[in-house]
Amino acid sequence: MGRRSCYRRRWRWRLPVAASLGAALLLLCIALRALRPALENKSLGSSWFGGARKSPLQMLHDLDQAPRSAMAEVHHQRREQLRRACSRHTRRRQRLLQPEDLRHVLVDDAHRLLYCYVPKVACTNWKRVLLALRGRGEPGAIPAHEAHAPGLLPSLADFAPSEVNQRLRDYLAFLFVREPFERLASAYHNKLVQPHSAAFQRRYGTRIVRRLRPHAQPDALARGHDVRFAEFLAYLLDPRTRRHEPFNEHWERAHALCHPCLVRYDVLGKFETLAEDAAFLLDLVGEPGLRFPAPPRRKKKDPTHDQARRLFQDISPFYQRRLYDLYKMDFLLFNYSAPSYLRLR
Repeated sequence: MGRRSCYRRRWRWRLPVAASLGAALLLLCIALRALRPALENKSLGSSWFGGARKSPLQMLHDLDQAPRSAMAEVHHQRREQLRRACSRHTRRRQRLLQPEDLRHVLVDDAHRLLYCYVPKVACTNWKRVLLALRGRGEPGAIPAHEAHAPGLLPSLADFAPSEVNQRLRDYLAFLFVREPFERLASAYHNKLVQPHSAAFQRRYGTRIVRRLRPHAQPDALARGHDVRFAEFLAYLLDPRTRRHEPFNEHWERAHALCHPCLVRYDVLGKFETLAEDAAFLLDLVGEPGLRFPAPPRRKKKDPTHDQARRLFQDISPFYQRRLYDLYKMDFLLFNYSAPSYLRLR
């Protein structure tokens, strides 16, 4: 709480002083993003790795020129689809970015990268990769608790407005997304079912049981270890949940974490094509030999698609529709179709 209060106080005195300048810079940044490659040719020149290599953003710009490679074309089409979806489905007059909008955007100054992490979309492994780029060993050898340790990877929210805009203009920004209901099923299973998440269950599971299960057993009220999927969904749809506090990041919508209609992302990776997209991105960074960690082997054959289908089969069409509406913007912005197993009509 102290860190959060200190952060707010810092912005409270900083923003009134630089409000006009900050707002102007943020508006100017949107226009400058389109000119970033040309600006980089001037500003970076021989400074990027002593002149031996272009920045990732310039590398992407070069690849984006016709004729494009197959992967460059895939990512060009994803950027264009996201741009059209933002134009179609968001308000014409966009608000300005606020510091907290950038809390999930991690900064790698050495490689000129911005990464917006979305939990349950390989974010632990991407944090491992960023730490490996900083010289902390091979990604696969970095423990998960170290990858998530506060302060190791700086957040863009902690920079001054002028520093934020410089990085948004000059750095390659990327994020990875996942089919929304498969991500939701993964979050439920990992955080509310698995026994290794006891602390998480005590915080959220007990809250869900207390609110939504009449005549709950004392053990469930104390541990929150046996939350049913229907109870979890009812908790998400309950207006009191977001009225009391924001969604936990593991089930918060990806667009609400990364604001892709306010921040322009140069690479939009997908969990479904993780290996190919990771290789493409690491090649842009100039580290094609860096191995993206392989996903852990599952003890049971239950792919997330089948897991989501199984979990939703007992949910009524009424609640399926309400939940789809809650996550609808992620489906639209990131070009996912509504799952065939839903009964939306």
